Amino acid sequence: MAAISASQVKELRERTGLGMMECKKALTEADGDIEVAIENLRKSSGLKAAKKADRIAAEGVVVTRVAEDGSYGVMVEINSETDFVARDDNFIAFADKIAAAFFAAKSEDVAAVMAGELEAAREQLVQKIGENIGVRRAIVVNAADGGLVGEYVHGGRIGVLTVLTGGTSEVAKDVAMHVAAINPAVAHPADMPQEQLDQEKAIILAQPDMAGKPEQIAEKMVQGRLKKYLAENSLTEQPFVKDPNQTVAEFVKAAGGEVVGFTRFEVGEGIEKEEVDFAKEVMEQAGRR
Repeated sequence: MAAISASQVKELRERTGLGMMECKKALTEADGDIEVAIENLRKSSGLKAAKKADRIAAEGVVVTRVAEDGSYGVMVEINSETDFVARDDNFIAFADKIAAAFFAAKSEDVAAVMAGELEAAREQLVQKIGENIGVRRAIVVNAADGGLVGEYVHGGRIGVLTVLTGGTSEVAKDVAMHVAAINPAVAHPADMPQEQLDQEKAIILAQPDMAGKPEQIAEKMVQGRLKKYLAENSLTEQPFVKDPNQTVAEFVKAAGGEVVGFTRFEVGEGIEKEEVDFAKEVMEQAGRR
């Protein structure tokens, strides 16, 4: 059985809001797997969806560019090793140059766009700054006829491109701002993967208040909770962040448009980052002298 560390307990507490001993017990039963522990806790205690892990594994910026007519937009993530470098003027200028190149090329192919002059510029910046710098990913989003693409970047770390069938660029930007803040899982309820719905249904059925319920009643309860789950996690059904009295879909419809979809980038998401114990590192280095 895997040893449970204090950092694992701390993360589980932050993500669930539960007590230390309950989190430690859940981790022990899950053999140290935080995601399994969360799922088991949701089954046993009716715990709502836990917060997502907030371990940013890389620093850098997300940059967007959208055509003046809103017909298309690009979004690029450029990474550095530290947040200090991500705020450096040379790094920011490089990131802007990269975004302009992807925008001009209308391409998501990082290797192709970076070949030649841009790669040389990256290497020069690495030599100058002393950190590894790389272009991680890019996406091109196109609007259908009569539609438009909106953009919003929060703090250089979260970028969003939205696509509407109509409306205005300001409305598209407001929807992008909502996505940046709330982070919905999908644009519409119908977009939710069946696998995710099946997992959620299994969790609901395993909750204590479902025990002993007749099959028909249990199914009605499940469907009601799944409907609520879809509303909470679908962009169009969420209360609009600027006016909770209307949904995002209602806000966009009032402006003459409909939500088509969105893409959201957050710096470093999905990358494992090695945690450094600086005090220990200093002590080890001192001991070698």
